[in-house]
Amino acid sequence: MDVHIIYIAIIGGGVAGLSLAAGLIKNPHIVVLVFEAVAKYDDVGAGFALHKNAIKAMTCIGQDVVKAYFDKATMMGEADDVIATHLILAQGPHAGLKVAELGKAKGRKTLSRADLLDGFRALLPDGCITYGKRLRKCIDLGTPQKDGVLLIFEDESVKRVDCVLGADGIHSVVRAHVLGEEDPAVKPRNHDRWRIYRTMVPTEEARKQINPKWTENVPILLGPRGHINCIPLNKNTRLSAGVAVRGVAKVPEVSPLPPLDPSLYEDYIEDAQQIVRMVAKDTDKSWAASDHDDARTYYKGHVAVLGDAAHAALPFAGNGAAQALEDAAVLNVLFKAVKRREQINTALEAYCKTRITRSQAVVRLSRQFGRV
Repeated sequence: MDVHIIYIAIIGGGVAGLSLAAGLIKNPHIVVLVFEAVAKYDDVGAGFALHKNAIKAMTCIGQDVVKAYFDKATMMGEADDVIATHLILAQGPHAGLKVAELGKAKGRKTLSRADLLDGFRALLPDGCITYGKRLRKCIDLGTPQKDGVLLIFEDESVKRVDCVLGADGIHSVVRAHVLGEEDPAVKPRNHDRWRIYRTMVPTEEARKQINPKWTENVPILLGPRGHINCIPLNKNTRLSAGVAVRGVAKVPEVSPLPPLDPSLYEDYIEDAQQIVRMVAKDTDKSWAASDHDDARTYYKGHVAVLGDAAHAALPFAGNGAAQALEDAAVLNVLFKAVKRREQINTALEAYCKTRITRSQAVVRLSRQFGRV
């Protein structure tokens, strides 16, 4: 059987795009080109802990990917059997009651998105990633098997490839191509008008302001005017702390949003109030949390979406990055078997059938968890 050299463009250098690239580059018949819109990465998001499904997905991509994660992550707690995540009622007649313990922390770790991306980037050869290349649109060139897909970037440059895998985030240009610009599922939604007020604080400074135990474990302090949490990052040298408030923000944000007011939390337990006061001092890491309504498909022709471009979820189930890694693992396995251009469409159809039901269920579950 003839083997073609297959040129694959990955749009977006986030968790989904870089983990997928780290797997695909191992195939000698595949040329991987990653195009990242920003010129420099910023440490956005709350940080995360990857659970068993994410570790399994990374293992399917390669042991080097797993090692990159463990090298960058921070162990939670001091003992092998410590409970890392504590759900506590912060207000009302049962204030202070622990209602759940999540994720037994034997080997459980947390890390920032920026640290994980640093680890994944180190696995890629020089020249694999092109920065500052924001995609404007994709154009199918006749028969994809023969002519491929044309990428047009904002700087007017163009690139022809055999396959496009869009990992370009919640505002994905590739998603609009796959679904059509007018499809109601193209744009992100914020049905519950969530606003995540968040700050990043050096851990030593945070210990002066809040209960020190919350710099080593993850509290989720629950109440009617927002739930509060912390997560240790950067080998426990920085703390991400936030308050998730429902019924505030809109997407897009068209007017200034109210500042975080600590006086609204005076009936919360003291541990929660301390975190709120710390967050309120600097909320420049805040954002309106949004997600996607279900897409009818994740591919069209030789173009597909993965990660947040396919199924952006609210942060309340702690599985957004894991679902991106599962996407990357499935695509990595499928493309090992793709030896000719005419097999690409079959691989993308298999990817869509494998991933769409599970990943969209996580989006709905995350919405439900936020409301609970």
